[in-house]
Amino acid sequence: MAILIGVAITIISVAILLAMGRPPMCTCGTVELWYGDINSAGNSQHISDWYTPSHIIHGMIFYALAWALFSKWQLGGLSAAKWGLPLAVFLEAAWEVLENTPMVIERFRSVTANWGYSGDSVLNSFADIAWMSFGFYLALKLPVKVTVVLAVIAEIVAAYVVRDNLTLNVIMLLFPIEAIADWQAAGMTA
Repeated sequence: MAILIGVAITIISVAILLAMGRPPMCTCGTVELWYGDINSAGNSQHISDWYTPSHIIHGMIFYALAWALFSKWQLGGLSAAKWGLPLAVFLEAAWEVLENTPMVIERFRSVTANWGYSGDSVLNSFADIAWMSFGFYLALKLPVKVTVVLAVIAEIVAAYVVRDNLTLNVIMLLFPIEAIADWQAAGMTA
């Protein structure tokens, strides 16, 4: 039942994104499993990219939230594994819709390493929800220490390779720091 609710939420979010006028797939006409250039029109248009680890980490964080809500406090006998997933899918889907509004797209362009960001394709948003679900599953199945190590490694690798990751995105979206912007910009010219 929880998986069906998650699927329904995902379908609704896809419909909303299409209604918002988001392109179904990359306007380049191809679908790529991996697209690694964060400073091109193909960024956030395909199935996975350098921001995929961020979405996997979202799933890990959402599992921790679900565990705190449903396991620790035993809210009506609900379990993190059973009812946390629909909550996680809802949160990720809500972010995907919000992320593709003109206000947030412009915010990304003005303060993050994504200067040319034009929003996600619907395919990419759908994949981001799936990647988040994968992260949720990993957190469900793996020991906490392993989950934390995987998240830290993903953050370090992304920061090293593209000078961006979940942590840097959150900082720059909420409280832009000029030193971080300068460091990211220096990587774009290197």
